[in-house]
Amino acid sequence: MMYYLYHIPGKKIGVTRNLEERVHKQQGYQEGEYVILAESKDITKISTLEIQMQKAFGYKVDRQLYKNLKCNNKDMKINVTEQTTTFPMPLNKLKGRLMDHIGMSWTTIDGDVTLTPESIKWVVKNAKTSMYNEERCYVYNKAFARWFDNNDSYPRTGALAPTRDTNRNIYANPFDLIRKWAEDRGLYEGGDTKTQSLKLVEEVGEICRAILKDNHSDVEDGIGDAVVVLTNLAELQGTSIEACIDRAYNEIKDRTGKMDNGTFKKD
Repeated sequence: MMYYLYHIPGKKIGVTRNLEERVHKQQGYQEGEYVILAESKDITKISTLEIQMQKAFGYKVDRQLYKNLKCNNKDMKINVTEQTTTFPMPLNKLKGRLMDHIGMSWTTIDGDVTLTPESIKWVVKNAKTSMYNEERCYVYNKAFARWFDNNDSYPRTGALAPTRDTNRNIYANPFDLIRKWAEDRGLYEGGDTKTQSLKLVEEVGEICRAILKDNHSDVEDGIGDAVVVLTNLAELQGTSIEACIDRAYNEIKDRTGKMDNGTFKKD
């Protein structure tokens, strides 16, 4: 197998086995916009030369040799190559396993990435089953690193802000904790939207009864229970509570109107 050491002037020096896929398709550069500095079938030689050339040209130096681009976590072993990060589980188990390892970080040649509630959503959405093993799945490092660079991994504020568990050194927001609780109990595997929608009606009834009785504590409990049901209902529907909230807010944010007898009436 041939390895190519390439140079994109002013940008980077890297190694690839596939110039068409790596440089042309993924990074968007065509012939004439990059230079092949060396090529070799010796991965150790090309890996060492990459580091040397990065230093010589003053580019960011990769933390690991190209040949050693893999990451092992004591609980979840992943395999990081030049192009992909592979996870040791099938797609239907991916989200739960990633949620168990929030805060885990690793280095790709495209940049550092970390498992956060937001980045996990991206991974789950974009992961593909390995063509070699149906019990494994993967994402492309370039796309993941680009998403990580261009998005806020912790976009929520206030009540939705991620909190740190100092004992486990992880981040989670309340909705992620609800989803983890539900997933651990098989709700997403065995539940359905019909039962959850009926459960929501029940919780709304509890809220209304608590309001009529002027029982503030029960109102709080009822609202909380309704949020839990809505979070799970959204998940079973193939979306997320955050996406539903964002959609609703985008519809009302510019709405105008006035209060009339305790009710807001839009114009």
